[in-house]
Amino acid sequence: MRTAVRVGVFGLLGSGNLGNDGSLEAVLGYLRAEHPKAVVDALCGGPEVVAARYGIPATRLHWYRGEYRTASRAGAIAGKGLGKLVDVVRTAAWVRRHDVVIVPGMGVLEATLPLRPWGFPYSLFLLCATGRLFGTRVALVGVGAAAIRDRATRALVRRSARLAAYRSYRDTQSRDAMREMGVDTARDEVYPDLAFALPTPPVSAPSGPPGLVCVGVMDFHGGNDDRARAEEIHRRYLDGTTRFVRALVEDGRPVRLLTGDACDTAVVSAILDAVDSPLVTAAEATSLADLMKETAAADAVVATRYHNLICALKAGTPTLALSYAVKSDALMEGMGLGAYCHPAREVDADRLLEQFRELEKRSAELRQTLAERNQAAARQLADHFTALTAALFPAKESP
Repeated sequence: MRTAVRVGVFGLLGSGNLGNDGSLEAVLGYLRAEHPKAVVDALCGGPEVVAARYGIPATRLHWYRGEYRTASRAGAIAGKGLGKLVDVVRTAAWVRRHDVVIVPGMGVLEATLPLRPWGFPYSLFLLCATGRLFGTRVALVGVGAAAIRDRATRALVRRSARLAAYRSYRDTQSRDAMREMGVDTARDEVYPDLAFALPTPPVSAPSGPPGLVCVGVMDFHGGNDDRARAEEIHRRYLDGTTRFVRALVEDGRPVRLLTGDACDTAVVSAILDAVDSPLVTAAEATSLADLMKETAAADAVVATRYHNLICALKAGTPTLALSYAVKSDALMEGMGLGAYCHPAREVDADRLLEQFRELEKRSAELRQTLAERNQAAARQLADHFTALTAALFPAKESP
């Protein structure tokens, strides 16, 4: 009789990013449905949250607890440096205990937000390298990728992808980016984002106040190549978004502010202070399911974070994207709303309001389009999980 397959999940999970946790939830749902005997645990950013919320054992990703804080003092710099060495041993020991390790979704092969090579790219490389060393199958499942200019980051990401036993992507642009960076993607497939596999809240019609608009905000400072202009980009984004919210309020529209990461709350506070109206409220969502319920109750959604967009689209609500990366444009195009993207780096409140009004005029038509695209996404993800089982679990576990 075969022993239970030992499966690890890996990533910045439980760290406050609802999109990352939603991808984990989708993979855990797949494992529990298709491989209920599998023994699952995590190596992740927020082990306490993952263990409490998902009921699986979890270990901290980094030995040094201040890994993602800026190190300016000698002690902190030394701690980070020592942590890199300790993490080699910790990661290897964790990987060796598993038959399979899954990296569930997330933009692990991109640098569309500020990223240092010795941060998560280094951790991912350790995972994939030790997986190859110990014969543990590492799967990058439904991940996002984008062309990376920084040489060190690009080298780590490219090598990690080459060492993985299985790769699939959440859009064609991601696969193309990896091919351009020198990875053989001939056998890699593209499927919808894993979050489309999550249950949709049973909302038959908007249940919020008449005319409710959800506005998903982000602590946006540009990407990895925008560090010199980060504050300018942030000010322009915040000013344009605030002016848009104020215009909706002046039209008598109730506005619900959404976030997708703990760091976004500062933007919510800034907008609430600037607009100062009882028509503007803030949601306290703690999961993608919560975000879907919020967006399902709205007449329309305007959002920045990628998984805010997914929640709105999956809920079937007409959506306009404040797009900060190609992945947002690809998502909107794939769901039939490609015309409704607006650049997050250059938010023009007047133009955004025009696009929003055009979106609302086509509301009934777009809801029908989204219903059809969501059905197609569900079928494609069923195929994805079938392919994943064939690649990672070639011999079915014994009952």
